[in-house]
Amino acid sequence: MFFSFLFKKRTAQTPNAAYAARQATGVWGENLAAKHLKRKGYTIVGRRVKVMRDEIDIIATIPIGDAKQVVFVEVKTRASELFGGGLAAVDKRKRHAICRAALRWLRRKPKTMFRFDIIEIIGSPESSAAPSIRHYENAFNTNPRYHYAGG
Repeated sequence: MFFSFLFKKRTAQTPNAAYAARQATGVWGENLAAKHLKRKGYTIVGRRVKVMRDEIDIIATIPIGDAKQVVFVEVKTRASELFGGGLAAVDKRKRHAICRAALRWLRRKPKTMFRFDIIEIIGSPESSAAPSIRHYENAFNTNPRYHYAGG
């Protein structure tokens, strides 16, 4: 049949296999982001930190003079920038969830400086090309509805 290539049976992954592949890619991106932060002098405090219903990808600290600043990092891994980068994926709802989790985490700590960063990883573990890493420091501010009084 001449048009048989149009009706070729799809060999798509099962939903569980597709989810596992996305999770593996996300972990790969987080590993690259953690290495990137360590090279820049950050100390990793936690990874994939669950705070009630929310999750923070990486919590790190960096020295600022005599003090340390806590940095909450959201990592976005994309195979390409064809449909927008990772920075655009951190929308209002995601920022709200990150702020909520961060301030709940900070309640148990002494009052400290903090900020929110985003790290974009463009590439994939299967690709032979080196991934592109973009670090956006102080990418967004705390949602005004939250107030941090410290511990």
